[in-house]
Amino acid sequence: MAWFERNGVHLYYERRGSGPSLMFISGTGADLRIPPSGFDYAFADRRDTICFDQRGLGRSDQPKGPYSMADYADDAAYLLDTLEISSGFVVGVSFGGMVAQELALRHPDRVERLVLCCTSSGGAGGSSYPLHLLPEQNLSFEERLAITDVRWADPSFVDPLRDEALARLVSPASPSEGAKLQLGARSLHDTYDRLDKIRCPVLVAGGRYDGQAPPDNARVLAERIPDARLEFFEGGHPFLRQDPRAVSVVSAFLDEEPLEVHTNG
Repeated sequence: MAWFERNGVHLYYERRGSGPSLMFISGTGADLRIPPSGFDYAFADRRDTICFDQRGLGRSDQPKGPYSMADYADDAAYLLDTLEISSGFVVGVSFGGMVAQELALRHPDRVERLVLCCTSSGGAGGSSYPLHLLPEQNLSFEERLAITDVRWADPSFVDPLRDEALARLVSPASPSEGAKLQLGARSLHDTYDRLDKIRCPVLVAGGRYDGQAPPDNARVLAERIPDARLEFFEGGHPFLRQDPRAVSVVSAFLDEEPLEVHTNG
């Protein structure tokens, strides 16, 4: 168990393995005590992998808000400073993909290769579903299914996360204050006009049936980021857990160029 401090805010992180450095930036409301985390994906194998609880969540401090996307990106960069990692791979999932975009824009020298999963640019490029409004909306069953990715083009497709998604609908958890502050920052996310300034190799990955970050949003990211690759997988928002091919594609992309090896411990 380890914490780092930035401007008086203590943020919790974990570091495992050895090899090229990989920072995994997790999605909305994520907590390292609740699986899955970045450590659970095979692309973390053979790598010096760093995962952390973002401000306001998990075992990290909950400073007074509001929070900005720049705050989250600067937290990630400062963690790399703390660990004396000059640069490395970054995988951002959902909200973490939004943070990863800001990290690559604000701290370009820190990101060697970037993977953006099930995420959006905001602004003219389209935003992910406005989760900050969800508790106030009277949603139809079909809309709820779309949001939680239990909607499939092929009705014979068996979603292993279906019961989990439906349970969240039946018994929605009341978000913590830190989670509300995260949603506030998320609602203002907009990198669309700056995406052409990202210069590292980028893989944009999306689920074909994603109800939170629609496929068109992924297409915009890939079109706006110079030379970015675009891959779609058989799944919804959590396609990394739904399509076995997804993790292997991410791993292959990260393996394309060797990095300086960091050994943890």
